[in-house]
Amino acid sequence: MNNEKCIDICNSLLRGELSAIETYVQVLKDYNDNPDAAKLRDGLVTHEKNANTLRNNIMRMGGTPSEDSGAWGTFAKAVEGTAKLFGEESAVTALKEGEKHGRSEYEDAIRSEEVMPECKVMIEKELLPTIDSNISRLERYNA
Repeated sequence: MNNEKCIDICNSLLRGELSAIETYVQVLKDYNDNPDAAKLRDGLVTHEKNANTLRNNIMRMGGTPSEDSGAWGTFAKAVEGTAKLFGEESAVTALKEGEKHGRSEYEDAIRSEEVMPECKVMIEKELLPTIDSNISRLERYNA
C-alpha cells in the first residue's frame, strides 16, 4: 500500500478539520453570549482534538501535516459570512452542514482502498464519533 496516498487523504481530512476550527471560531465571535454557546465551544474542542490526531498520524506515516485549511477554509469562510448575514440560526445550520460534509469525507476515506487499515480504524473509532456528537449537539442548539 502506498503511504503517500494515505498521507494525502489524511492531509485532506486535516484541512477539513482546520476549516471547521476556523468556522467555529468565527461563529463563536458573534454568538458567544448565547446560553447554548458552550455547545459550540465543545464542537470547536472536538475539531482541535481531531486535527491533532490527524497531524500525529500523518507524522507517524512520515508525512508533513498541512498547516492551513486551503480551499476548504476559503469556502467555509464564504459560507459562514453569508450565514452570519441571516442570523444565528443560519450560522448554526451552516455548521451542521459542514459537520455532515466532514462526516461524508471520513466515510469516503474509510471506503478508499488507498487508506491504510490502521487509519481506517482511527477514523471509525476516534474521529467519526466526534462528528456525530457535534451534529447531535448542533441539532439541540437553541438559536
